[in-house]
Amino acid sequence: MKRFTFALFFLLAAGGFSSAFELPADSKQCLVGIANDWNDSSVTLTLYEKKATGWKKAGSSWSGRLGKNGLVWGKGLHPVPAGAATKKEGDRRAPAGVFDLGGAWGYAPSIKKSPNLNYVQVTTRDLWYEDTSSPYYNQYRRIDHEPSNSSERKAQMKQGDHAHSLKLFIAHNAYPNITPGGGSSIFFHIWRNGGGSATFGCTTMAESNLKNLIATVEPAKRPVYVLLPKAEYEQYRGPWKLP
Repeated sequence: MKRFTFALFFLLAAGGFSSAFELPADSKQCLVGIANDWNDSSVTLTLYEKKATGWKKAGSSWSGRLGKNGLVWGKGLHPVPAGAATKKEGDRRAPAGVFDLGGAWGYAPSIKKSPNLNYVQVTTRDLWYEDTSSPYYNQYRRIDHEPSNSSERKAQMKQGDHAHSLKLFIAHNAYPNITPGGGSSIFFHIWRNGGGSATFGCTTMAESNLKNLIATVEPAKRPVYVLLPKAEYEQYRGPWKLP
């Protein structure tokens, strides 16, 4: 059996929980998601590119959906306010904060993307674990046999669901610093019912917007995802040097 780790897809920043937090200096791409408040399941997404004169909007904003119950602080690059509630498995909230972006997964043999972005064509042997008791919790594995037990079958990434036929990983609670029960399997993926349905914690959008986002993401520019309610975005915009 062969085990793959997130190190194949991205390098997480060290530290990150400093009171003097700022966006990584080498980050030249930033996707900003803003919800109205902590209980909002809708989000407005805007991609920014860092130029010599600062962050500049790259194209028009677009709509997305979040967890059914809104947002809660996640585990990423950012500091979490003392005493604040944090993401838990099954809470149906999207993790808020600042996160690195990982690789892409999908059903298609190939996709439009940067040569530097890792892409895995998902098969029946590609697994992602959401079981909090599993030693592989919130980790990706490719096994050398067809799933042979309930744990492996439940973790299959390919289950004939079009909404998950293309996805980009959001590095929440990610390897190697995984907190059991801290929330797993957080991705950008295709929304359901034309945006009429909220999620379990992922950020979803129209298929065309997702394809465009994945085609635009350039790992050499250290892309990050900033997801916050409107008030918190304005609060941290200056200190964190957000777009």
